[in-house]
Amino acid sequence: MKVKLTEVDRFERDVRLRLPFRFGVITVTESIHAIIRVRIMLEDGRSSEGVAAEALGAKWFEKSPAFTDAQNLDQLRQSIDIAIDHYKAHGFDTPFGLFAGTYLTQQARGAQLGLNPLVAAYGPALLDRAILDALGKATGQSFATMISTNLPGIEATDLTPDIKDAHLQPFLAGLKPGETIDLRHTVGLVDPLTAADRPASERVNDGLPETLEEVVTHYRGRYYKLKVGGDIRADLDRLSRIAEVLDAGAGDYRVTFDGNEQYDDVDGILELWRKVEEMPALARMVKATLFIEQPIKRAAALSRPVTELAEYRPVIIDESDGELSSFPTALTLGYSGVSSKNCKGFYKSILNAARVERLNAEVGSTRYFMSAEDLTTGPGISVQQDLALVSLLGLTHVERNAHHFIDGMSGVPEGEQKAFVAAHPALYEKLPGKPARLRAKGGKLALRSLGCPGFAVGVDLDFKSMRPMPAAPKERLKEAT
Repeated sequence: MKVKLTEVDRFERDVRLRLPFRFGVITVTESIHAIIRVRIMLEDGRSSEGVAAEALGAKWFEKSPAFTDAQNLDQLRQSIDIAIDHYKAHGFDTPFGLFAGTYLTQQARGAQLGLNPLVAAYGPALLDRAILDALGKATGQSFATMISTNLPGIEATDLTPDIKDAHLQPFLAGLKPGETIDLRHTVGLVDPLTAADRPASERVNDGLPETLEEVVTHYRGRYYKLKVGGDIRADLDRLSRIAEVLDAGAGDYRVTFDGNEQYDDVDGILELWRKVEEMPALARMVKATLFIEQPIKRAAALSRPVTELAEYRPVIIDESDGELSSFPTALTLGYSGVSSKNCKGFYKSILNAARVERLNAEVGSTRYFMSAEDLTTGPGISVQQDLALVSLLGLTHVERNAHHFIDGMSGVPEGEQKAFVAAHPALYEKLPGKPARLRAKGGKLALRSLGCPGFAVGVDLDFKSMRPMPAAPKERLKEAT
C-alpha cells in the first residue's frame, strides 16, 4: 500500500527528572521530548494522521565535547528537517519504500551538515513510526498485524545485500506479539544504592523508590542493567556495592553491563572483566551476567576484534550501530549482538532481527541475538511504540529507565494522562494526586492493549499543551570548543 507524506507538525515538551541520571559522559536532570504529527495521503485519496515521540538526547547520539548540549539538540532537529524534505519530495511509495528510497540521501545530507550516522537516522526513525501509525489508523490494523502481513512493504534491497526476500518474508509472517515483557531496571552511575546513600535531606518522597534497595523491594524485578564508567577501580568498587544489594534481595537475578563507550579499547574492558571474575564478592554477579553492551568508544569499537572479550561474555554494539551495514561488520569482529532502539529506526531493528534468525538457523544455536535497550522512552507514545516493536521481535526483557528517573507523565495535561490510563489500564496506573505511571510490579509490563489500530498509541494527544519545535539551523554547526 503506497502513501505520500503531505504534512508534518513538530512539537516539544520539557521533562524534569526526579533523580539525576548519569550515563556515559553526561548527568541528566532535565530533558526535552520531541513529538511529531504527520498527515499522509493514500492512493485512493484518503488521508490519515499519525504520531511518534522520542527524547532529544544530548551526548548519546553525538558525544564529542566539541559540541554543546544545545547544539546536540539542534543536530537532532536538523535530522528531522532533512528527513521531512526527503520524504515529501519522494512522493508516493510504500512506507518502507520511503525509508529505503531516501536512506542514502539522508545520510549524505547529514554528513554535509556534520551529522554522524546515528544523528542522521533520528529524523527518519520518527517519521517512519508516525507514518505507520497513520496507515494503521486508516486501515484499522495494529502494528503487529501490519508487520506480520507486511503492509509497509518491507523487502530486501541493495542496502542490505546479506538479506534475501526468501527468508525475510517468512520471518515477518511468523512474528507474533508477546502479552508481557520483563522490565530491565537501569542502575545509573550516580544512583544511590542503599539508605545510607540517600539522606533525608535529599529524598524526593514521591512514593517511588529512590535507592537500588528500594527498587528491588518495590518492583521485585529480575533484570538489571549496570552502567560502568571506564575507571576500573571505581567500576569494581561500585559493582561490588551493587552486587551486595542484588545478592541480598533480588533472588535469581540477571544483569547486563553497559559501557556507553567509556573504554578506549577492548583491552580496558577486558581488564575490567578479568578483575570482576577474580573478586569473590562478584561471583554471583558474574554468573548472572548475560552480555556486555558497547563498552568501547565507537571510533575504535569496529577497528579490531573483540573475540578475546567475547570468550567470557557476548558483546553487543549499540552506539556503533549507526548504519544498516554496522551489525554485519560487527559480526566479523566477534560481536554477537546488536541493540534494538526505536531512536535508531524500527525498520533497522526488524532487518537486524531477521539477520539474527537466519544466522542462528545456519549455526544451529542461539549464538546471535538482539537486546532491547532504551533512550529514556517516556510513558505514552514513546514507550508504547518501543514496547510494541521489541515484543513483536520476540525479546523477553527490555531496558526501561524513564519509569525510575522520570515521575511518570508529570508535565502532561491531566486529560491526556487519563486518556492513556483508560486506553491502557494494565500498562499504567494513576493514584490520587499522582501522575500516571507504568505498572511494573513483579518486574513485568502488560502489553495486550498495544494491539490498537495504528502504531500502539490509541490516544488523542493534547497538542495545544505543547510548544512548537524551534526551527533547526540550516547550516553545519560550528564546534563550540
